[in-house]
This record gives sequence, structure tokens and C-alpha cells, in this order.
Amino acid sequence: MTLEELQNIIRSEVGVLLYFSGENCNVCHALRPKFKEVFDKEFPLVKQIYLDAHENAEISAHYQVFSVPTMIVFLDGREFVREGRAVSLHQMTEQLKRPYTLMTE
Repeated sequence: MTLEELQNIIRSEVGVLLYFSGENCNVCHALRPKFKEVFDKEFPLVKQIYLDAHENAEISAHYQVFSVPTMIVFLDGREFVREGRAVSLHQMTEQLKRPYTLMTE
């Protein structure tokens, strides 16, 4: 995926979760199924995109991702939430519930 393709997706979707991980990141691999489960259930209209930060260096640099895991949620084409390293899935979920509900009702 190119940066331009990704930006087009972000503009065209209600919401997008970018999940940056790394091949050798055990935390990334442990958190990914938890994020998928919660986003599938709580935010089904948010498109989930998983990217290897090293393989997608241009995209990682553009979004200033310097460590993994990093999660960025875009709502209505704009960055809304960013979590990195010490990630709180609960906190992120709570931040997204109200705006997501307002956007999708």
C-alpha cells in the first residue's frame, strides 16, 4: 500500500484504525487480536489496517511512528486518537465511543 492509497482510504471511510507493528514485537502480536476483537464489536464501521512499520517506512515516517506498537484512529478523515508503547485499549475505547456513536447514528 502506498501513502497516497492509504490517505484515500482515510478520507473515504467513516473511521480508520492504523495499527503499526513490527515483525519482532511480541507486544504488537499479543495486542493485535485484542484490538481486532474490540473494534469488530464496538466499532464495526472503522476499517482496520495493520502495517509493519519497517516494511512501510514512508507511511510510518509520514505519521511520525517511531516505536511499535502504535495505533492511530482517524474519524472523518482526521486523526482523533493516538496510542503508543504503553497502550490502553480501554482508554482508547472510551475516547471513541461517543464520537463514533454520533457519527454513525
